[in-house]
Parts: sequence; structure tokens; C-alpha cells
Amino acid sequence: MTNVEAARTAPDTSGGRRAWFGLAVLLLPVLLVSMDMSVLFLALPTLTADLDPSAAQQLWILDIYGFLIAGLLITMGNLGDRIGRRTVLLAGATVFGTASAIAAFAPSAAVLIAARALMGIGGATLLPSSLALISDLFPDQRQRSRAIGIWTAFFAGGSAVGPIIGGVLLHHFAWGSVFLINVPVLLVLLAFAPLLLPEHRAAALGPLDLPSVALSIGGILPAVYAVKHIAEHGPDVEAFVSAFLGAAVLTLFVRRQRRLAHPLVDLSLFTRTRFSVAIGSSTAAMMSLAGLSYLSSIWLQSVTGRDPLQAAVLGIPMAITVFIFSVSGSAVARLLGVRWAFVTALVTAAVGNLLVLGIGADGGAGWYVAGSAIAGIGYGIVFTLVSEVAVASVPPERAGSAVGISETSFELGNALGLALLGSLAALVFRAGGEFAPTLGETIQRYAADSGLLAAARESFVTGAHASIAAGAGVLLLMGVVAFVVGRGDRPAGSPADDR
Repeated sequence: MTNVEAARTAPDTSGGRRAWFGLAVLLLPVLLVSMDMSVLFLALPTLTADLDPSAAQQLWILDIYGFLIAGLLITMGNLGDRIGRRTVLLAGATVFGTASAIAAFAPSAAVLIAARALMGIGGATLLPSSLALISDLFPDQRQRSRAIGIWTAFFAGGSAVGPIIGGVLLHHFAWGSVFLINVPVLLVLLAFAPLLLPEHRAAALGPLDLPSVALSIGGILPAVYAVKHIAEHGPDVEAFVSAFLGAAVLTLFVRRQRRLAHPLVDLSLFTRTRFSVAIGSSTAAMMSLAGLSYLSSIWLQSVTGRDPLQAAVLGIPMAITVFIFSVSGSAVARLLGVRWAFVTALVTAAVGNLLVLGIGADGGAGWYVAGSAIAGIGYGIVFTLVSEVAVASVPPERAGSAVGISETSFELGNALGLALLGSLAALVFRAGGEFAPTLGETIQRYAADSGLLAAARESFVTGAHASIAAGAGVLLLMGVVAFVVGRGDRPAGSPADDR
């Protein structure tokens, strides 16, 4: 054993029945965190009628969760490596559950935004710790690949099934139920995790660099705010200053990482072609998936007039394909090689998104179901490969840090999809006529004007087409990059550099 000392306080769980029970426990927070990225898509119209948030508040209700997760995942992954992955997992579950209860009974949009922010802080501790613990539970590579595939299926499937569960809950209960459901699930995690999961901490990594933590968050949030501000108010001095500040702070962050002996982000990982392709692919895939899910949820309810449960049912085919191909992603990579698996998955997801362009103001549900299901095939494969590459890229003592980077790309892609693609759709929508800032507000405000509402719905569809097409373009561009630079053709999970 090297100078890295791993502290384990639970009985040996590696590879046996106890390990699979441990994996089952780890799937609980994964499912909840990924669900809470998308569960509000269907709840937003009901929530809007109850809390009356402004257009900016609506976006922050959706975005603040993902942005704080994205800003803190790397930090929490490093923290888990240092003080214990199981310890961080349990602390995060407590914060996440408490914040969920606050969100469920939020009396105003401001309180809900604050609760979602706290949920993001808790969620950031859950994902890297849960995936990194898999390497402790399953030292055998083939078992580990299978376990990661299942983990990824629940992560990706949770994002896809979030609107479905939300639709069922909204059909019977108030919108707060989509948050309250988290509490009993997390109580199960808190009860069984100490019994089934090993503790793991690496003592040789050095202290956590707090300035790097501050720089990472201080760079991401101003940059995102600039995007949101431009979408709502157009380019102005405030947007320019915010964008410049974000870029400057992120530049300082990168420079600091290059100087530190124990950086928050190991930039040398990005010299490995396979790792860089994986991070780019996950960001592109989550960006397009977030835009597709958000816009299609509004289309299904506010344009076609379906209730939340009916809209949720039409999302089942995509949830199924995402889940199935997340589990089988490793097999696809063994058959095609990692390079071609990424390319095939990205192109498939893009084709599915392009098929969704068949939706219109007067119909197109068949195009949506077929296109989203095909896109789900590509998304599922991408998500599994990214998780495997992250775990295989580093020695076990750095697993939390590498997983933090990969999960940050997921969360950042999700948040950017809502901010960029959602903002693009909003810009096109508002350019189509004298409407309220959002389609939901327009329907409430001008309920008696059938002509204006028809024009508003048509304008929303035009904006949705533009955004979904842009998401497909991002996927195709990343597919070209993966084809050109991805030279590795070994099975997923091999720790090759692929430089």
C-alpha cells in the first residue's frame, strides 16, 4: 500500500451480496437528486398560479438548484475524499431532506428559491460520494462497470422520470408534494447507510483549498447571471460587467489549480482524450436534455391543453429508453469501442431532438413521443460512459475528485440548458408579439382573447423549435469532436490515458 491511508469503518462489502444491498442504498439519493432537476417542469404552471413568481423568479426556481450543485460538486467530491465519503453522504442527505420540507411548504417564490438553493448544497454532497463509494464496494472491474451502469441508469432515469412522478403527484396533491416525497426516502438512506456502506478517506491529499472553492463558485454564478440578464433585458452594461467578472474569476481559478500541489480540480485529467470527450459529451447531452424536457413540458400543458398526468404519460417512452440504455451502455462500448459509442450516442440523441421539431401549435404528440424515445437511447449511453470514464481515470483515493468533475459537467449542462436554451426560446417567443414575459402569464392575463392566445402559442412553438434545434446542433458538434479527437478503442472502464 502507498502513503495513502484509507480508513474503513464498515465490514468488508466488496463484491458480495452486502455490496449490492449497499448499491441499492446509494441509488436512493441519486434518484432524488436527478429527479429534482426536472420534477418542477410539470409543476411550474400550478406553482406559478399559486406563488405568482416573476419571469426571472421562475428561471431561478428552476436554475438555482442546478447551478449550486454544479458549483459545489467538485468541492464536495474533494471533501469526501478527505473527511470520509460516507460521512459527507449522510450530512448531505440531512441537508437535502430538511430543504425539501421547507420547499414543500414555501409561502412565496423567494422562500422557494432559497429552499432550492439549500437543496442544491445538499445535493452536491450526494452524487460524488455515492458514485465514488462504488469503487470501494466493487473492486472487480466487470462488477464495477455493471454497478456504475445501474447507478447511471437511476441518475439519468431519475431526470427523465421526474416529470412523470411530478405529474402523478400533481394529479392528486398540491405542488409541494413533489418535494415532500424526498423526506421518507432520505430517512431510509440515513437508517441503512451506516450499516451497509464502508467509510473511505484518503489521508495524503492535503487540506482543502478554500480560495479555490470560493473562486469556482464566484466564477460560475456571475457568468450564468449574465446569460439570464441578457435573455430578460438584452445586452447592457450590467450583463457585460457580470460576464467579465465571471470570466476573470474562472481564469484565476484555473491558474491557481496549476500552481497547487493538491488542486481542487486536477487539470491533468483533461490531457487525457477520453476524459475530455466524456466531459464535453455529458455537458452537451444534459444541455439538450434539459432544454427538451423543459420546453416540451410547457408545450404539452400550455399549448396542447393536457393536464400534468396526461403530459407525464407521454414522457414514459423516453424514461424507459434512457433507463435501458444506461444499463447497457457498457455493452455498447465493448461492441463499438468507446470512441464510436460516444459518436453513435451523440448522433442518435441529435436525431431524436430533430424529430421533436414535428410538434406544432395544433398537434404533434406522435413526433414528440418518437423523437424523445430515440433521443433517450443516445442520452442513456452517453451518461453511462461518462461515469465509467470518470471512475477509471484516477486511482481510488482521487475518485471523489474525478467524479466531482464529471457530475459537475452533468449539472452544469442541465443548468446551461435551462438558461441558454430556455432563454433563446423566451427571446423568440417575446419577439412574436405583445405578450406577457412567459406563455403561462400570457394565458392567465389574456384568457378572453382567443386570437392573441393562438398567436402566443404559435410563437412559443417557434421558440421551442429554435431551442431544440440548437440543442441538436450542440450534440452533432460534440459528435464531430468525439470522432476527430477520440482515439481510444478499448472497452469502457479501462484506465488508459488515450492521450
